[in-house]
Amino acid sequence: MHRLFDENAPKKATNLSVNSDLLAKTRALKINLSATLERALEHELADVEAKKWVSENKAAIQAYNDFVEENGCFGDEFREF
Repeated sequence: MHRLFDENAPKKATNLSVNSDLLAKTRALKINLSATLERALEHELADVEAKKWVSENKAAIQAYNDFVEENGCFGDEFREF
């Protein structure tokens, strides 16, 4: 799967503010905070990029949907299900 970022880029230290109870409970369970944050950020990045793609391609998507509504989907005549 194509990643939305360079997973080989070096790590960079940063400061975050986190709910203290949430932090204590995750540390007690030995949850890797860096890995968890990276997964959450990657998921958020994917969501934002997907919404951006839909917005940028809205006209083409609408044109295709209009075409299909008027003419049907390519290959419909060959469909056996």
